[in-house]
Amino acid sequence: MADEGTTVAQPKTDDQPKALKPAHESMTLLVAAVIVHDKATNRVVLLQRSEQAKFARGMWDLPVGKSEPGEPITETAVRELYEETGLVVKPASLKVAHIIHGAWGVEAPNGFLTVVFAAHEWSGEPENREPRKHAQVRWVEADALPEKFVNTTASALRRYLTDGPQVSLNGWM
Repeated sequence: MADEGTTVAQPKTDDQPKALKPAHESMTLLVAAVIVHDKATNRVVLLQRSEQAKFARGMWDLPVGKSEPGEPITETAVRELYEETGLVVKPASLKVAHIIHGAWGVEAPNGFLTVVFAAHEWSGEPENREPRKHAQVRWVEADALPEKFVNTTASALRRYLTDGPQVSLNGWM
């Protein structure tokens, strides 16, 4: 038995802790959305999903998309915004506007975490760069948002516009 203050030597081994392999089948999906907000005119860029879309057919949404493995969330936001709308933002200019934690989703049976960013600086004009996925992309008055809007991102946008809570839970008990 060791006295107080005495260190007991641990056996030496060659085993080093090893990083666990990603559990891809059980991971929460990481998603980025971008609120492009023109404060001078109080407009935001929205897209309307096409009737052929996998999710939320005919509904309005923010530019949003899934992270690729190993991709920083700010890069996901920049990439998805450009792929969907043609708008260019710098990762450093993105501000976290809201976090959505969903218990499950259409393409995320194990849940999803959406980081919603706000961008107040961008270059380009919005255009529909994915016409098979989206019926249209356009500026919309922030005080006249469409009714047929994806629930989670509509809530995040409204909370951002009214300085409401910055985290929302969806599907949790």
